[in-house]
Amino acid sequence: MPLTEPHDDNLPQEEQVVAVPAAGDAATDDPMPDTGPVDAGQPEPEPSLPEPVRQRIVSLTAAVLPGLPADEVPVPLRRVAKFAPNRRARLGAPAIAAQLTADPLFRQRVTARVLADAGDLGAAVVEGTAPAAADPVEVAALAYLARPRGWRELIDASGAAVRAEADTAVVAELVRQAEQRATRAEHDRAVARVEADKLRDELARVREELGQLREEARQLARTLRESQARERRANELLATERGRATRAAADADAELRRVRARLAEAEAAAGAARSSAKEARSVDDARLWLLLETIGQAAVGLRRELALDPVDKLPADFVADSFTDSPTATAATARAQDTDDPARLDQLLALPRAHLVVDGYNVTKRGFGDMSLEQQRKRLVTGLGGIAAQTGDEVTVVFDGAERVHGLPPTPRGVRVLFSRKGETADELIRRLVRAEPPGRPVVVVSSDREVADGVRRHGAYPLGADSLVRRLSRS
Repeated sequence: MPLTEPHDDNLPQEEQVVAVPAAGDAATDDPMPDTGPVDAGQPEPEPSLPEPVRQRIVSLTAAVLPGLPADEVPVPLRRVAKFAPNRRARLGAPAIAAQLTADPLFRQRVTARVLADAGDLGAAVVEGTAPAAADPVEVAALAYLARPRGWRELIDASGAAVRAEADTAVVAELVRQAEQRATRAEHDRAVARVEADKLRDELARVREELGQLREEARQLARTLRESQARERRANELLATERGRATRAAADADAELRRVRARLAEAEAAAGAARSSAKEARSVDDARLWLLLETIGQAAVGLRRELALDPVDKLPADFVADSFTDSPTATAATARAQDTDDPARLDQLLALPRAHLVVDGYNVTKRGFGDMSLEQQRKRLVTGLGGIAAQTGDEVTVVFDGAERVHGLPPTPRGVRVLFSRKGETADELIRRLVRAEPPGRPVVVVSSDREVADGVRRHGAYPLGADSLVRRLSRS
């Protein structure tokens, strides 16, 4: 490549040097012309220099530049000569290259000092020879400056040597990279061997676990077969028991038919007994009156002897005291139809110290179900207050409820209002109230629920249908 470099735009403004060829320098003769043919009409073209050779030429020129007299230094290089040594070749390279190309006289002056500093190597280059052990870059740089006979061949040979060194360096780098790749490959193979060993160990462990799982699967299969065999035996036993149950049911049906037949006979005998009992009724009435009179006098004497004071709380009050918490909602129970006559209700309420227990919603839903629940409760409680005032009996009304209902009207005198609490229905609360009463006290339970009626009847209470109370209230 030519020695001249392009102008460096990265230099500071005060340090940029513009290479300006001196007028008439292009016509100056080379002191050591080449032996080759030269066209007298135009200067000989510059050879293409390898980059290391160009840098060495600039470095040699920059080194001798401060030693030249000021008048021998071209004007563009006078500022460069004042630079520090480490900046002179770097910052002034474009100007130095331009002056060496355009000013042969300046090149000759530089060459004289460079050859003097080079010693024997400079003398050998001037003679057109290059020692075999010499640096080809140094030889090419001196040949460019001195330009002896055959200097272009020296530069070409130096370029070939530089390229050979570059190729050698490239080959060495490739060899180094190949060695690194070989080292990495060896390391990867070692890692792969270690990983393969780990995988073999893992495979052995997995095979061992697989064997254990297979053994467990065999055990589970045996257990499943045994379970299936037990299930088959259980099904056979179940079928046997079902057969026995069917036979027992058939026997029970036959026994039931025999019992019904005996019941029919007993009812016939009872009819005959009733007809005969009418004849002795007058005698029985007399005996009964005498017995009741005796019992009354005995009760008066017993009360006098025991000196019992009137009680403040009735048995139902103790049941009501346990319902202080908020009641909860329960499922509605089935309701059975009951068409008892309200006259029967009046007869029962006429008994001394009678206790009327009412299934609240069972009555309100049958009597005035078109109203809201609040209006139903209000109407029922108000009507029961009138009954309590007329008869003087104890009255308790029981409602189902998920929570204690607010907004009830003031409870009338003699009427107790209860709400079933969480986990208990109004039917269960009614049965508890009946069980709390002493045997012999008349307790009247109003509900159309057949289950409630059957339950309270077993405890000695008188069950009546809801219609009897609805008609009684409509009469008030």
